[in-house]
Amino acid sequence: MAIEPFVKKYLRQRVLPTIWCGGCGLGTAMRVIIQALDDLKIDQDNLVVVSGIGCSSRMAGYLDANTVHTTHGRALPVATGIKLAHPELEVVVIMGDGDGSAIGGNHLIHASRRNINLNVFLLNNGNYGMTSGQVSPMTPHAWYASTCPFGNLEHAFHLCDMVKSAGATYIARTTTFHYMQAVRLAKEALEHKGFSFLEVYFQCPTYFGRFNDMKDAPTMLQWFKKNAVRYNPEKPRELEKGQFYVGKLWEDNTKDEYADLYRKLCKRAKEMMQAAK
Repeated sequence: MAIEPFVKKYLRQRVLPTIWCGGCGLGTAMRVIIQALDDLKIDQDNLVVVSGIGCSSRMAGYLDANTVHTTHGRALPVATGIKLAHPELEVVVIMGDGDGSAIGGNHLIHASRRNINLNVFLLNNGNYGMTSGQVSPMTPHAWYASTCPFGNLEHAFHLCDMVKSAGATYIARTTTFHYMQAVRLAKEALEHKGFSFLEVYFQCPTYFGRFNDMKDAPTMLQWFKKNAVRYNPEKPRELEKGQFYVGKLWEDNTKDEYADLYRKLCKRAKEMMQAAK
């Protein structure tokens, strides 16, 4: 099958094929991001992709841009430093559910609170897929993983609610089944000035799926289709067990962006120092 030129444009051909398992949704998620970048004609020389550690974080190695593969959970502080030093750059942060909600959870809260102009794509497969399917903070309650064969006793984070309460100004959720919606939301996130957070549910049949009676990708994609509910802020509804909202969940264009405030502070401090001479 021929690969579209715009896909090749954004990939480092020399490092392919990817390490991802057959049926994994990360290839779809990466294409969503690539298509959004291409549709918006974002200059690759002006694009920075920062990731942490995990299956999804390998994406920084495949995308042809200025890329930084950081340590586990530390993608956001590195991205924050880059954005403060070079606010003209388009900074995309790619994290997994463990990378963003466990070891990196504190950074996620405070990056949201600051409302710095970063584009966060949190790719959620409900487990630590890179290290054999252990339970993560996003594994649903009573579902199974390699470290909870009798069912997960803990309750998962509601990450979109959490980043909203912390101060993020663009929040959305989608799945790898909802491809066109995912591209639209990714473009909205990239165009928003402020902290953008897009959570993408993607299938992991190798570990999460087979522990939970969904042993192949089509079965998991059908589960996404069945349980996704399109969010309508004018007509909110009570979700049934297992259901989740998809779509744009929140946007606030009134809050000052942190890098702008930082630049203004630096300018004011410089003026005060000059006046004091």
